[in-house]
Amino acid sequence: MTAAVFIDRDGTITHDIGYAHKIGDFKLLPNAVKGLKLLRNFKIFIVTNQSGIGKGFFTLKEFFNYNKEVLAELKKHNIKIEKTYYCPHKPEDNCSCRKPKTKFLKVAEKKFRIDLKKSFVIGDKKADVELGKNANCKSILVLTGDGKKTIKEAKPDFIAKDLMEAAKWIVKNDNQ
Repeated sequence: MTAAVFIDRDGTITHDIGYAHKIGDFKLLPNAVKGLKLLRNFKIFIVTNQSGIGKGFFTLKEFFNYNKEVLAELKKHNIKIEKTYYCPHKPEDNCSCRKPKTKFLKVAEKKFRIDLKKSFVIGDKKADVELGKNANCKSILVLTGDGKKTIKEAKPDFIAKDLMEAAKWIVKNDNQ
């Protein structure tokens, strides 16, 4: 069993412009690449809620094309993302895959032999922090994206200014 890091995409790795799906709008956040490189000894997954699909703001194809661009850019920096898990549903659909529900982490746990108790969730929203708690992972709130708005309502294990600071904390606290 191995430890993993489950990371929200929009607002944590990439700029969150609201329903990001146009390749021309894609931009990595400062220090995202450096932070991800520090996590090279972990299996890294993206876990993202994409209600814009369910709301009809963009198509599944547009999501896949945008995400493919994100993964290609990360690959240029020798960063491997094991898998992207995405929820295409609206919040009111009450599906089983929308964060903070743990479906995707449980799937990864089985498929990739992940030890969730030794794993981490990083994100900029309350749902990311709650996902970590619900799956018995350590949770980190980053102050990028919506993090500054979320800080009062989330109770993470650690608050980081960005993905780089989150990664440093993970490396320091791995196996503790």
